[in-house]
Amino acid sequence: MNFELTKEQQMLKDMVRSFAEKEIKPYAQELDKTSGFNEQAFKKMGELGLLGIPFPEEYGGSGGDTVSYAIAVEEIGKACGGTGLSYAAAISLGASPIFYFGTEEQKQEWLVPMAKGETLGSFGLTEPNAGSDAGGTRTKAVLDGDEYVINGEKCWITNAGFARQIIVTAVTGKKDNGRSIISAIIVPADAPGVTISCNYDKMGVRASNTCEIVLENVRVPKENLLGDSQKGFSQFLYTLDGGRISIAALAVGIAQAALEKALQYAKERVQFGQSISKFQAIQFKLADMATEVELARNLVHKSAWLKDQGKPFGKEAAMAKLFASETSFRASNQAIQIHGGYGYMKEYDVERFLRDAKLLEIGEGTSEIQRLVIARHLGC
Repeated sequence: MNFELTKEQQMLKDMVRSFAEKEIKPYAQELDKTSGFNEQAFKKMGELGLLGIPFPEEYGGSGGDTVSYAIAVEEIGKACGGTGLSYAAAISLGASPIFYFGTEEQKQEWLVPMAKGETLGSFGLTEPNAGSDAGGTRTKAVLDGDEYVINGEKCWITNAGFARQIIVTAVTGKKDNGRSIISAIIVPADAPGVTISCNYDKMGVRASNTCEIVLENVRVPKENLLGDSQKGFSQFLYTLDGGRISIAALAVGIAQAALEKALQYAKERVQFGQSISKFQAIQFKLADMATEVELARNLVHKSAWLKDQGKPFGKEAAMAKLFASETSFRASNQAIQIHGGYGYMKEYDVERFLRDAKLLEIGEGTSEIQRLVIARHLGC
């Protein structure tokens, strides 16, 4: 594996960094305060081709690879964790399942507009009683003639308030062993019976749109079934494996932002006649932060590279997500400590980094679940 970025990847990194500095970072504090969504930035990201990076040009994408996508997530997340989360979810959860498992008709109908940046998509998996235990899904879809009738509730669904469609997981039957058959179905966001509420008052990633979805006798054509009706569970597990790479990349972005803020402040802050960056206690904190950020980034790029090579990547994606998310929280926490009292103030950003980073230890599989996944890959 080559850890050096290709010329194209470096150009992408520079372009996204420049874009994020101008179009995302200046609005991060205000969007955190208001829990707003940066629609304008997403429109521009679409125009730049950033919403189609990992998809082939034939489907409106840029024909890039997963490493390039991870680079873009990191740079956007570095500028604003909430915007970074919505960007990552739009691709890894909203669009990728249709690319992986959709029919040609579904790809043309739903994927192409997303890859071109004309629409956003969403992925409805989590329920009030089915988080880590996704097998406990209670939403049901019953085939009635040529239509599925769907009833249920989904919570904490990213981008649903701005999505054209939501991929909903639902129980469609029972296996011989009594376990539920879980299928994935594409549901238009404006279908009768779909109610989307975006009123969560969150601790962090407040610039990311997060919603509750209620489905009451929602009817969709049976052609909206995504992939194999018997393999919906394994399909979304594969989707989440890929999603963990992007969440890990987002974590690296926040951690990098925390490191840079802490380093800048340490050089500027004078105590006892010299900048605090001259004190070994601060130097050791910065050295540990820099080391962990670099390790986390390498894990992200390795898991992305494995995915691009068509090799198994589930273990590495879980490792990347686990280590990067916990690194992000630690780095943000140390950045606050280095800032002292100023770090506790919103205007210095680092307290926002900590609040944003915390979700990454929870969403798309908690740290505890990642450790279980890793242990199973080890044969435990």
